[in-house]
Amino acid sequence: MSPDIVVALVSKGLEIALIISAPTLIAGLAVGLLVSIFQAVTQIQEMTLSFIPKIIVMVALIGVTFPWMLSTLMEYTMALLQNMNMYIGK
Repeated sequence: MSPDIVVALVSKGLEIALIISAPTLIAGLAVGLLVSIFQAVTQIQEMTLSFIPKIIVMVALIGVTFPWMLSTLMEYTMALLQNMNMYIGK
């Protein structure tokens, strides 16, 4: 395997990781921002108020998007294994 192929595989792996984690992270960011604005307006400075809604939304979003995440990871893994078999067979 040449270094170019290894770099391409690692690059694609990082790209897949970012794509899979982006919806959950963006949802957590949006909920955190809304909770921060709510805390600033009401002057409630409760620490658990900032964590509980984020956890609930992120777990719910992972539950909803899990089939898509799993299929994306399976496609990448199968392509990776097929690519490795092509080079191992040589």
